[in-house]
Amino acid sequence: MSEQAKEKHHIEIQAGDITAQAELNETQTAQAIWEALPFEGRANRWGKEVYFSIPVTLETERGQEVVEVGDLGYWSPGRAFCIFFGPTPASRGDEIRPASPVTLFGHLIGEATIFEEVKEGTPVLVRRSPS
Repeated sequence: MSEQAKEKHHIEIQAGDITAQAELNETQTAQAIWEALPFEGRANRWGKEVYFSIPVTLETERGQEVVEVGDLGYWSPGRAFCIFFGPTPASRGDEIRPASPVTLFGHLIGEATIFEEVKEGTPVLVRRSPS
């Protein structure tokens, strides 16, 4: 394998005036999302989660019922890209719980709570990070 094949993939998420960087993991889901970039959506809010449909259709891979602040998840029932930054309506206590298990495919670099400012319907653009 070449050195380049081992490099982590980085993406940029722009939601209105907010821009964040994230690093993808080594799941098949992350690779499929990387190959589909760039894509756009409209933000939906569910508690402290921003999500939007993307042009990727996959089954859940190693589904997680509880996630961490800054995690990026793929929710297969809605073909959705999910950004978690705090509790959702399904959470118990301080945990962060998606509506149903998600595939974790990456993590934000930096402060996740900036997504608190993203309103319902905000345009979201996801692309490969310019390096």
